[in-house]
Amino acid sequence: MLTFNGSFFMPSVFTLVGIPGLEPVQCWIGIPFCAMYVIAVIGNSLILVIIKKENSLHIPMYIFLAMLAATDMALSTCILPKMLGIFWFHWPEISFDACLLQMWLIHSFQGTESGVLLAMALDRYVAICNPLRHATVFSQKLLTHLGVGVTMRSAILVLPTLLLIKCRLKLYQTTVISHSYCEHMAIVKLAAEDIRVNKIYGLFVAFAILGFDIIFITMSYVRIFVTVFQLPQKEARVKAFNTCVAHICVFLPFYLLAFFSFFTHRFGSHIPPYVHILLSNLYLLVPPFLNPIVYGVKTKEILLYCSW
Repeated sequence: MLTFNGSFFMPSVFTLVGIPGLEPVQCWIGIPFCAMYVIAVIGNSLILVIIKKENSLHIPMYIFLAMLAATDMALSTCILPKMLGIFWFHWPEISFDACLLQMWLIHSFQGTESGVLLAMALDRYVAICNPLRHATVFSQKLLTHLGVGVTMRSAILVLPTLLLIKCRLKLYQTTVISHSYCEHMAIVKLAAEDIRVNKIYGLFVAFAILGFDIIFITMSYVRIFVTVFQLPQKEARVKAFNTCVAHICVFLPFYLLAFFSFFTHRFGSHIPPYVHILLSNLYLLVPPFLNPIVYGVKTKEILLYCSW
């Protein structure tokens, strides 16, 4: 590794700290994180198997749920193995290229999950506000296009963040990343060069994906609630609302933790680093862990299948 005036020139290896300030207890923190990961993998795998086997579940709502389960497993698998290597086996080193790859995968899967949550909200909107057209609107062709679209959107939009780091940033103040995984701003802040372009593009990607999705999810639910409260019978209102409860329980923690992590990384200098890193980790681990539990409990068809 070459050094220049105290800076590192194109480092080949980064060192991940884990959770700054909590290094002595990281081995214990790894235990609940590992348990959440195991539950997430088993729960989401079970959802995928049930939806694949049960023909009655081959409808848009459950196809989107299968997409969400697959994305959750991929997202948690991108972060947990390396994180546990840091916590339990003291393997903090990661190559520069592997770090950029992990960063790209994590942010791509985050964007994909956000897109799937938007697709699920639109599905509920059409099902409740315009039920007679639901089967026509959400055709097999549209489902395929949505699945490919949300995946390609995040992968393509996140890719330039990787290229901007690789091509623009050559000098680094340090090679120690105060994080438990390779996150965009955590890497960019190490640079000893002008990072304004990287920061601006990072903001653009965040608002182009998460900001866009949460706006349309909110608009969908405003229309859904207006329609539901206009239904004449209480039983019909309760039934319509119950079809949305699981989705609401899933997207609220996802976006709340996402925006907290995003803004504290850029503007939360007064927040202790370990608080931010812990919440960033929970942002990536809680949704994959929580989603199969929520949908397993709130979805009658999946609950019945599991009881067999």
